Amino acid sequence: MKRQKSFSDTGARLLLIPSPIGNLSEVSGRIREAVEACDVIACEDTRNTGKLLSLLQIRKPLISHHEHNQSSSIPRILEELTAGHTVGVMSDAGYPVISDPGQNLVRAVIEQDIPVISFSGPNAALNALVASGLDARHYLFYGFTDSKSSRRRKELEQLKNLPWTLVFYEAPHRIAQCLADMEEVLGNRQACLARELTKKFEEYLRGTLQELRQAAADGLKGEMVLVVAGHEPEEADEAAACRQVKELMAQGMKPKAAAKQVAKETGLSANGLYQLILKEQD
Repeated sequence: MKRQKSFSDTGARLLLIPSPIGNLSEVSGRIREAVEACDVIACEDTRNTGKLLSLLQIRKPLISHHEHNQSSSIPRILEELTAGHTVGVMSDAGYPVISDPGQNLVRAVIEQDIPVISFSGPNAALNALVASGLDARHYLFYGFTDSKSSRRRKELEQLKNLPWTLVFYEAPHRIAQCLADMEEVLGNRQACLARELTKKFEEYLRGTLQELRQAAADGLKGEMVLVVAGHEPEEADEAAACRQVKELMAQGMKPKAAAKQVAKETGLSANGLYQLILKEQD
């Protein structure tokens, strides 16, 4: 077992410092204290972090550290730490390491027996989860899916039978196709799309994946968090599917045709749904 220095100590330390996800007032006194303690800050985009520090009226040297320059930025950061300096790590928004390349740096620093200290702060995934209306007792944070639809569907296939609420990050230019893939693979589940969190135009869209996909077709802006209900037991799936069959029948569709269409959407047996409808009618 190894003991790590606390934040009150001086010397070489790597500080993982969250950034505001939208509202500047999310910068707590402790986050400001951590920033001020840094000798240098490694950041995803020096322009964005530079603007934030300027608003906070804090000046610090910045090191560019992102997905595409890790091979050169990590050794440079280790040099700073080896020299006894305190290095902060900040992403453009929210926690460093979450859905960005900070994890490789953290591992390298731990291997050198240098303290790594995290600070509490803004997190878009948790904001969206607790306000989604979906089960927040057990959940899986997945982050970004693959940008290619075929690979994304393979990822979703691995997730579709998990009973936990699923939390994803997504970009506005990909959200419509992402929702279409989710509807196809996961079925038409309940979901919540949260965008522009803590900003002026913050918005939550709650409904089925199909309803969210239709809303996204009109064009939605801002960084997004998508919260999707987990897989329910088959009995609940069948009950929901039967309701869909009845809705189609009310619109004039024949029972067999309605059962076949819902089965195609949900992956359930068309004949099984048809028999359930007949049983209820009897």
